[in-house]
Amino acid sequence: MNYAIVGTGAIGGFYGSKLAHSGREVHFLMHSDYQFVKEHGIQVDSCDGSFHLDHVNVYQHTADMPKCDVVIVGLKTTNNHLLPQLLTPLLHQDTVVVLIQNGIGVEADVQQMFPDVQLVAGLAFICSAKTEPGRVNHQCYGSINLANYSCRDEAVFAAILSDFVDAGIQAGSVPYDEARWKKAVWNMPFNGMTVALNTQTDLLLKNPATRQLIRDLMGEVVGAARHQGITGLDESFIEKMIDMTDHMTPYSPSMKLDFDFHREMEIHYLYTRPIQIAREAGYPMPKLEMLEAELKFLQAAYLKA
Repeated sequence: MNYAIVGTGAIGGFYGSKLAHSGREVHFLMHSDYQFVKEHGIQVDSCDGSFHLDHVNVYQHTADMPKCDVVIVGLKTTNNHLLPQLLTPLLHQDTVVVLIQNGIGVEADVQQMFPDVQLVAGLAFICSAKTEPGRVNHQCYGSINLANYSCRDEAVFAAILSDFVDAGIQAGSVPYDEARWKKAVWNMPFNGMTVALNTQTDLLLKNPATRQLIRDLMGEVVGAARHQGITGLDESFIEKMIDMTDHMTPYSPSMKLDFDFHREMEIHYLYTRPIQIAREAGYPMPKLEMLEAELKFLQAAYLKA
């Protein structure tokens, strides 16, 4: 199978480069990095072993790329309105699109854009940053769970999973709804709280007051999931996420970086949509609703400037 990477940043750049390094045919869409990568390749500085891709299939426009069996989307969801323009040239009748994106409800909205396209959710647990043109800094973790949303052929889904594993990526198959809400247990507290308090993950957990608040926010996410009949999330999963973060390199999540650079934040799929889904199921999330309001206030202040 051949692969396309749409959104070659910290996440798409890492997984796409790992696949290319393992011998898979991978085509990268790039804009600001295009000329640099064309001339110099991609460098991945990784805690699991660094490597360099000398010759990269790199393009500035998807219209110039071949149709691909698998398209990995690593864009922020704030750019999903561009997907009809970006993805259409890459698709054949059996293409599978893997959405490595944050939030709840992403696949449902993309499926409305592309009713016949097969979708897979990619849930990445990774600390990674693109520090300069053509360079990805992978700090820790790096696993990814794949959840079948609408892939019609289980053999194709299994082959994608196998390619990830063969590339040295810890990858597993998980149920869709459970996977999305499990990711939200970490994403909803830490993305928003690092913005609201202008800090990093480690400092939130070192302070007893904010450590308890993080646990309370995680509890709201677990409660919302369980209220919808989703199993596999309980108090032990909260402790697992907190312990994982205790051992993580001090980290600024993607929303904190967007805030720092005055970019639009992924508030809709990370907060508004899951809060709405939980409310419709009869489960309020008051502390996360307050955090959502704070994020909207902070974003409005700099987007209007």
